[in-house]
Amino acid sequence: MPQLHARDYERMLDIVVAVLESENPGELRHLIAEHLLDALDCGTVIFARLPAGDDRAGHVEGWAPRRLGGDAMTDMVQRRIRQRHPLIPYLAVGERVPVTMNQLCGDSRWHNSRWRSEAHRDYGTTDQLALPMPAENGALRAISLGRDGAFTEHDLAFATRIQPLLATADRHVRELHRLREAVAATAPGVDPGVDLGAGAGAGRLAVAQSHGLTPRELTVLGLLSEGITAHGIGRRLTISPHTVNRHLEKIYRKLGTNNRVSTVLLAKQAGIVP
Repeated sequence: MPQLHARDYERMLDIVVAVLESENPGELRHLIAEHLLDALDCGTVIFARLPAGDDRAGHVEGWAPRRLGGDAMTDMVQRRIRQRHPLIPYLAVGERVPVTMNQLCGDSRWHNSRWRSEAHRDYGTTDQLALPMPAENGALRAISLGRDGAFTEHDLAFATRIQPLLATADRHVRELHRLREAVAATAPGVDPGVDLGAGAGAGRLAVAQSHGLTPRELTVLGLLSEGITAHGIGRRLTISPHTVNRHLEKIYRKLGTNNRVSTVLLAKQAGIVP
């Protein structure tokens, strides 16, 4: 595998920082897509959700550049499903290694395919690189990157190294969405899609920010309030128990507590968690 450079790791770190500093889960996949667009010099980046069976439904969860529009991206994904894009059977058999379409199809088949000609016509891209992502509720998921020109072995090495990071960020996004939905279910006036700092309507989410809690710390606190251990939180978020404990130490300091029981009790009394 080709050697990665210092700049490659700087770009990975940029994505980590962007994810942890973002206060709006609804924008995180778009944010990651924009960073990948720049890091790999792409024309398009799409978080795609694909059917595992005969169901032809599919949609996008994030994309870049944003000007392409969600409706157009969803239409394109559904068209690729009808056209039996080679990525779908690749994901369906459990493959998780980043791959280019040239590798999947062979140069000749890909070059003469409808998938490539339409991508070139609509977006100016001639090659695609797919990063499989964790499946969810039976649906196959992947990040598809398009470029005018072939992806290199170095690009594949970068994709392989960053894939676990992106999977962890994806779980972080899902946990934040789940926490917001739980908050909304117990507080009907709260919109689960608002930013943490959106003002009067943000309810518990604004309270969390007033205590200085980051989105990641709020996610950890929400799982803690459900009685999940540090090891369990680590497995859920794909981080080490040591990292979980560091988050807990920061939460204790910000809330002025010193143990889990008092922290959860205070968080519930303050309205930070349901």
